[in-house]
Amino acid sequence: MRARLASKNANKLRELRHALPDWELELLDADGYPPEEGETYYDNAIAKARFGREHTSEWVLGEDSGIEVSALGGRPGVESARWADDGVAALLDALKGVEDRRARYVCELVALSRDGEERRGTGTVEGTIALEPRGSEGFGYDPIFVPDEESRTVAELGNGWKRDHSHRARAARSLLRKSRIH
Repeated sequence: MRARLASKNANKLRELRHALPDWELELLDADGYPPEEGETYYDNAIAKARFGREHTSEWVLGEDSGIEVSALGGRPGVESARWADDGVAALLDALKGVEDRRARYVCELVALSRDGEERRGTGTVEGTIALEPRGSEGFGYDPIFVPDEESRTVAELGNGWKRDHSHRARAARSLLRKSRIH
């Protein structure tokens, strides 16, 4: 199946290509993406997918994701990408002296067909925030996020681990389970 990812993020494209191996997935080449102003990941993902519907006749995949930290009341959440110039440093600074370092990654995927049929998938990974950045792979908050049952950050575990276990990979599997999209 051919589809367009309504994003300019090549890292997300790489992860989703692995998670959706039967899809011919490409980035949507368009300008003027809608701002991420939604209250939920779904709001932002559907806005991107609807934007994509205006630019292609193929299936469109909208995605929004973020990190939620318990001690910060779930922040940065949907604002993760724009929370701070250096989100990793800002998050570590916000958690100085804080014992509760529980966090989770969240991803929402929305697929829209040519005729507007909608399919959704959500994925989460529970974990904690490390005391300092470690590792060199991945992107975003990966150098400080330690998944449950692991002792290393996602950046240390590497892109191979992330392709199979990330919140994005889990959202893609959820999308496929809930839909007839193949």
